[in-house]
Amino acid sequence: MARGGVDVISDGAAAQLPLWIEQDATWSVRESQRARRMVVRVFHSGRVEVVVPVKTSPRLIETFLERHRLWIERKRAEARRTAVAPEPFPPASIELPACEERWQVQVAGGGGRRLRLAALDGVIRFSGDASPAALRAALRHWLLERARVVLEPALAECAREYGFSYERMVIRRQRTRWGSCSVRGTISLNGCLLFLPPPVVRYLLIHELAHTRHMNHSRRFWQCVERCCPDYRRLDRALTEGWRSVPAWVFGEGAP
Repeated sequence: MARGGVDVISDGAAAQLPLWIEQDATWSVRESQRARRMVVRVFHSGRVEVVVPVKTSPRLIETFLERHRLWIERKRAEARRTAVAPEPFPPASIELPACEERWQVQVAGGGGRRLRLAALDGVIRFSGDASPAALRAALRHWLLERARVVLEPALAECAREYGFSYERMVIRRQRTRWGSCSVRGTISLNGCLLFLPPPVVRYLLIHELAHTRHMNHSRRFWQCVERCCPDYRRLDRALTEGWRSVPAWVFGEGAP
């Protein structure tokens, strides 16, 4: 294997870490204030992210990665086998199966330093600064706002139907989680849920609502889920595979 370098990112600063990686691999090592141990993730795109506690030495990181080298290589090979073809950007249209919507994307360009987005009647129109980075940022913001409009009433309806209660809902754009529920009753949902079929989204909503009663994955938790969603096992498998339905622009180049 050719050797290369990986950026260790922390509070905007970066340092080079020599590692055994292929020249075309996409790697990142991120320091996190919340991390208590080192974790490596291989995403469906083949990108590798290592999350480490703050001030972890490069030697420890390199030792950790060497210990997990075979697992990482196996996961990256699996990602290559199932990778989808690169998508053009900006996309000509955006499909949102969760709410059965299809949006056309039109880029008009024109003057002005600031990019403007108008979404109406199934058409997203851009005008102004149409650089790829600005378009990605605007589409990501639009996705989160659309997710709030769609998922907020859906979550409230599920809670009413099955007698759950929660404090509030927030929308995020996470790379590894579809949702979460805090001990204070805040349910966090991933805006990327809009790219999944309605039954899968409904299962995820029920899953997080069940956590308002059981903050674990115990037998009682799964019994609670099954009472509301008897087909949860199949839907949970579909949710795991759901990342393949998320377009590249959601997490691709220029991601903040």
